Amino acid sequence: MNATEGMIDVIGGKVWYQKHVGEGTGTPVIILHGGPGSSHYSMQDLKILAKDRPVIFYDQLGCGKSERPNDKSLWHIDRFVEELGQVREALNLDEVHILGHSWGTTLAAAYLLTKPAGVKSVIFSSPCLSAPLWAEDQERNRQLLPEDVQAVLKECEENGTTDSEAYKEATAEFNKMFVCRLDPMPAFLKEGAKYRSPEVYNIMWGPSEFHVTGNLKSFDCTQQLKEIKIPSLYTCGRYDEATPESTQSFSELTPHSAFHVFEESAHMPYIEEPEQYVSVISEFLRQND
Repeated sequence: MNATEGMIDVIGGKVWYQKHVGEGTGTPVIILHGGPGSSHYSMQDLKILAKDRPVIFYDQLGCGKSERPNDKSLWHIDRFVEELGQVREALNLDEVHILGHSWGTTLAAAYLLTKPAGVKSVIFSSPCLSAPLWAEDQERNRQLLPEDVQAVLKECEENGTTDSEAYKEATAEFNKMFVCRLDPMPAFLKEGAKYRSPEVYNIMWGPSEFHVTGNLKSFDCTQQLKEIKIPSLYTCGRYDEATPESTQSFSELTPHSAFHVFEESAHMPYIEEPEQYVSVISEFLRQND
């Protein structure tokens, strides 16, 4: 297997990409990482999919190994949709599968609703396709936390102190239940923190996974999912912040879709149950090459 990497000109700057090629001749898959403002870092082990097909990672503008322009006007979904098209064009991805995770599914759906040519299938991994519904789900999830943790979260949000250590510690308790249930948290995940952009995340999403205040606050494409006619796979973890109930409801709104729950996972089944995750994803991609 060999890997090549480089930079691509997009609106606002340059983004970093990496392409893994093995023996397989299947249709390439492009990976859309979460965030907004995270990076491909936590998903890098999905390069194992390259045994069947080329695998393309890229870090969206503003995070990871991509440029980080100091221009707040760039951080909105329409620009990220255009960026994806520019990455595809630069890498000659005439035919492609899309695998989006978390915010990457928001981006994937918004992109697909522009009716691009050549997309063979899409995987919505732990999807966020309605920010209002996500916020409702997290409100319920918060109620499952210890009462003292709930109290800290509420107090910090009401007082505008969401950048405090107390809020960060309380958020970590939420993450242990609904983001990644591995204990201890893999060391390599902590190393990935340097690749994130808190600014992009805050402007587009908010101070935490469960307190949505950014410009995606009203994003909701559930009424348009019927327009996505390509084969679609919806997946989530049993304990995912992208809840099985909401994920299944998105799947039911999408014409040619399948639904799978990873029983031992929260929001990161590709790390929590990597073999199972790769098996399910690989099989779906092979069926739709």
